[in-house]
Amino acid sequence: MNLSTDKPYVLYVAETIYLEILKLKKNNNLNNIEAFERFIGSQIYKKISSGKFHDEWFNNLEKNNFIDKDTGKKIPSETIRLLEIQKNTMIKQLIQYPELYYAKSHFPLEISQRAFNHLWRICESYELWCKETGQENLIKLNLI
Repeated sequence: MNLSTDKPYVLYVAETIYLEILKLKKNNNLNNIEAFERFIGSQIYKKISSGKFHDEWFNNLEKNNFIDKDTGKKIPSETIRLLEIQKNTMIKQLIQYPELYYAKSHFPLEISQRAFNHLWRICESYELWCKETGQENLIKLNLI
């Protein structure tokens, strides 16, 4: 069986998150949990959680008549609708409240824990795709 290694569009944001967390981990000598926590305060997190990441992506796609620059293929309208759902989910799951990451007890607040869990699942999904398509060399955080 010949598996396609073409990345589904819904994994583009997952790959962005995954690679940024990996960079934070390596550059700061952190464990996975610390890298995820550090990512929550990053600029790319703010861009994704605000919807700007998807908005910029959609604007670029629209300028190119929804032709993917990497594959040269037109992105179906159903895929665009799924990406809109993904954007809305990211905004809801990664909601930001300033100064609310840790309480005095040093345990994550519920909203921050929800964001952390969502990010973890996104990165697990990316690793599962890598494993299913035979690209184990892309699995660097070893979450699965």
